[in-house]
Amino acid sequence: MELRFLYVGSADTERDLASWLALPGARLRWRFQHFGADVAAVDLGTPPVLLLADHRPAGSVLPIYAVADLDATGAALEAGGWTRELGPLGTPEGPAAVWRDATGTTIALLRVDRPDVMDAAYTDAANTHAVRTEATPTTRSE
Repeated sequence: MELRFLYVGSADTERDLASWLALPGARLRWRFQHFGADVAAVDLGTPPVLLLADHRPAGSVLPIYAVADLDATGAALEAGGWTRELGPLGTPEGPAAVWRDATGTTIALLRVDRPDVMDAAYTDAANTHAVRTEATPTTRSE
């Protein structure tokens, strides 16, 4: 298992994105508004990537672990007392499921079939759901 993402709930993606991008070395990987959701990926320099999402409860954090075999890892969790809460469900990168332990802690498992799909979609100029910030031109005194 590899911690791939921290899925962070946000009441205001624009505001929270600005706060995260103020951290040294942070950069926006991508941002999309689609299906009524506003989701942005922030690379902080080392894994995991932070996903800010307005469709998650504000202040919540869901760790998302990449696994090679979703079924086998899920079965191991179940044998350890975890309960499947959601899934399997489709994500752009591949199928996922959310699991909860007896204390209420939740994690997600993700089988990464398409690892670069979101980055590629963001660089596609024809993608109308991508939210891009236009660079402010610099003015020179000559």
